[in-house]
Amino acid sequence: MKLLYDPVFLEHDTGMHPENPKRLEPFENLPTTPAPNGERYLTLIHSPAYIDKVRHACEFGIHLDADTATSPGSFEAAIRAVGATIQASEQGDFALVRPPGHHAYPEKASGFCLFNNVSIAAENLARQGKKVLICDFDGHLGDGTSAIFYESKQVMYWSMHQYPAFPGHGWTNETGKGEGKGYTLMCPLPPNSGDDIFMDAFTAFLPIAEQFQPDVVAVSAGFDAHQYDLLLDLRTTAGTYFKIGKMLRERFGHIFATLEGGYNVEELPLCVDNFVAGINGNAMPHEEKPTESTLQIWQTYELNLQSAILQLRPYWKF
Repeated sequence: MKLLYDPVFLEHDTGMHPENPKRLEPFENLPTTPAPNGERYLTLIHSPAYIDKVRHACEFGIHLDADTATSPGSFEAAIRAVGATIQASEQGDFALVRPPGHHAYPEKASGFCLFNNVSIAAENLARQGKKVLICDFDGHLGDGTSAIFYESKQVMYWSMHQYPAFPGHGWTNETGKGEGKGYTLMCPLPPNSGDDIFMDAFTAFLPIAEQFQPDVVAVSAGFDAHQYDLLLDLRTTAGTYFKIGKMLRERFGHIFATLEGGYNVEELPLCVDNFVAGINGNAMPHEEKPTESTLQIWQTYELNLQSAILQLRPYWKF
């Protein structure tokens, strides 16, 4: 897995905003990988009317909602983010893109996201007959992605996220609908959960991901669960992302990733480096003392976990 970076993503100018170009500045020394134009893929998920709405908003720098800013360079950055994610899906790479995508719905922007990069790539693969696992370890629920595939059994969505937190849902009873029942995996984590709980949650749900037998694993790689991130109250460290990368590598074949959240510009590149090292089978480049959770947080988490298992046991073996 290599990192795909293009300076075009800096053209999405959000001003004084957590999701701003400084997030990618630590990667500016990487060789440029020109991001393909992904506009032709947008209608795999988004309606023509919504695409035109985003195009118009970007032309005039209009907010799409209270949290989601645009600028004249945003549409180009957004369609290139889709293109880079498609490219990553074909090559098994990590697309360092912005704007992020996993909060975007087919007809609605949300949570800093314009187009749903990972969903578009996953749907593109699904239409080729592939089974896709979306592993979303961003500290926020990817509610757009969850909604898009909520009735699908060809794309499994697995999220570990702080609960309660934005977007306000993601409880254990959200397991899918229709033929997709049992193919949405929600793992809500209490605020102040440390590395120990985050990894316990990952290992608890990993057997379901293996039973699904995906052809491709798409990682919504957000790093805002880090203990020094600005927007959440989780306490993971860079080492957790190395372990997750390593465990995915050991169990699955074709894996790709696209950047979601992660708003501490000093910690983000360390977390990305560690995750990629884990995927590639290299030594962990950045050490950080692991965090531990209090007994009270463990008790809350265990209740959440048992609730999730109860909801999913009719469909999978634990």
